[in-house]
Amino acid sequence: MTILITIAFLLAITGSFILLSLSPFSFLEGLAEYVRPRNTTLKSRIAKSRKNKQPKGLKLLFIETKEILRITGKSGQFTALCILSMFLFVVGAMIAITMKNSFLVPVLAVGFALLPFYFVKLTAGRHKKQINTELETALSIITTSYLRGKNTIIRAIEENQPYLNPPVAEVFRGFLLQAKLINSNTKEALEGLKAGIDNSVFHEWVDAVIACQDDYNLKNILPPIVAKLSDMRVVSAELDLLLFEPVKEYITMVVLLLGSIPLMYFLNQEWYHTLMFTDFGKILLAICAGMIFVSVAAVAKHTRPIEYKR
Repeated sequence: MTILITIAFLLAITGSFILLSLSPFSFLEGLAEYVRPRNTTLKSRIAKSRKNKQPKGLKLLFIETKEILRITGKSGQFTALCILSMFLFVVGAMIAITMKNSFLVPVLAVGFALLPFYFVKLTAGRHKKQINTELETALSIITTSYLRGKNTIIRAIEENQPYLNPPVAEVFRGFLLQAKLINSNTKEALEGLKAGIDNSVFHEWVDAVIACQDDYNLKNILPPIVAKLSDMRVVSAELDLLLFEPVKEYITMVVLLLGSIPLMYFLNQEWYHTLMFTDFGKILLAICAGMIFVSVAAVAKHTRPIEYKR
């Protein structure tokens, strides 16, 4: 009965945050304003305005997940992701309670709750590589057309639009609509083009095209910028090859670790009993589970595609 009441309480809290469109971090920050002593001196205000505190930990994970969903056009799925996370939180807690391991309850609950966010980060790398590949092709053919003769950038994009693939095609299609039907200022339309794709090389290419609107002789700086995408693709392929073996070994070790628990039951039931029913064994299981979730976070962090930094 206590478990059901706890689950109902957690679900009620989650539903309240979703209905109010309120982030737990915003709630805690607002609550902290009433708990902490207020220092309203001019010196404290200046220090606060200059303080550029970067988000860390779970807050950074949630921000990155929301940004990934926004880039991939799935912003509306963040609420569903939070609901799935809460469901997995309850599932993890229930599994640990079923095993009668109180040390494992917070580990499995928090670890299962974070799995959907790490899954989004892992799949985002594949989406990012696809965008970079399509972007390399698009910028290459558009730049070639732009450099040929006295073509305007609008004409160059319009000529090659049939050869562009999603999701890059939608971005350039929106630019053509903006430049031809809404705003005749090509520079402003190009500035709006940068918001369509979050890629530093693409932004550099757009800035170079904007500079070419004042001086067409600057067009020769465009091919070296496009070549950066080719370099990124080559280096990314080499990095994937280098990471393949470590990731494969990591997956093998996790499978062996999890598989050794039921295997121990058949090999030596005394060891199994020690692992599952003694305090030492329960603490050991909690540590192993925690290490698995921490390693998943590390894998998600280090398997991201490489990018140029401006």
